[in-house]
Amino acid sequence: MTQLKLEPKVLDLLKDKIQMIKMDEGAIYLVGPIRLPVNLYGETKIFNWYCWLNYDEVTEDYENIIEKLSSSNLAEYQQSSVLVYGDFENSEDALIRMHSICHTGDIFGSKRCDCGYQLKQSMQRITEHGTGALFYLANHEGRGIGLFSKAMAYVLQENGYDTVEANEGLGFVDDSRNYGDAIAVLKTLREKPVTLMTNNPKKLAAIEKAGLQIAGRTSLWGDKSEFNANYLQTKITRSGHLRDEGEECDAES
Repeated sequence: MTQLKLEPKVLDLLKDKIQMIKMDEGAIYLVGPIRLPVNLYGETKIFNWYCWLNYDEVTEDYENIIEKLSSSNLAEYQQSSVLVYGDFENSEDALIRMHSICHTGDIFGSKRCDCGYQLKQSMQRITEHGTGALFYLANHEGRGIGLFSKAMAYVLQENGYDTVEANEGLGFVDDSRNYGDAIAVLKTLREKPVTLMTNNPKKLAAIEKAGLQIAGRTSLWGDKSEFNANYLQTKITRSGHLRDEGEECDAES
């Protein structure tokens, strides 16, 4: 594929919207904020959207990076992004959600899990709170095993395996997700403490290990049905997912 020269006007429009975050290996290139009106339960909410890309080359010569991207097959790879609401940088209290992509739940509305519910509910809570951020993590499908492996895990689940057993039966660990990139972006966007919306203690531990201050945690249970009752219970009994004290957890029978 031929690499095209970037038009000067294009660079002028983009240069103030791109920043480089140096990592131990390579760099993250973050583009945004971009105004994004979102239909949320019938109301339009205005978010600021950022997207990031991992790249081996570490440089602030963004013209060179952009020109190289035109000859790369980026559509074959998934990039993560974050929706930011309100004055996320300066607000004293902000809600965040580290949300793993779920092709079946988020896109198709599958009832085999609670992911689609958690996605929309976390966005709703952020807007009601007034400020926060939803990190949408594209390389986390199936707790890190990928979509094709997740499909095979579903076959096993239809034959009596629980979620953990299915992943392990395919040769994976229960949960192989990594939050390093998302945490690096979070540090770039905000230095003050955050309240994390999660049931998963591993997410909480990852953020605390990275040295970020946690103001609190709130759980995100709901949307229990006949199709996902076992899945939700397995989160508690096998994966150690948490609930808030005194909470009537929909994951329990």
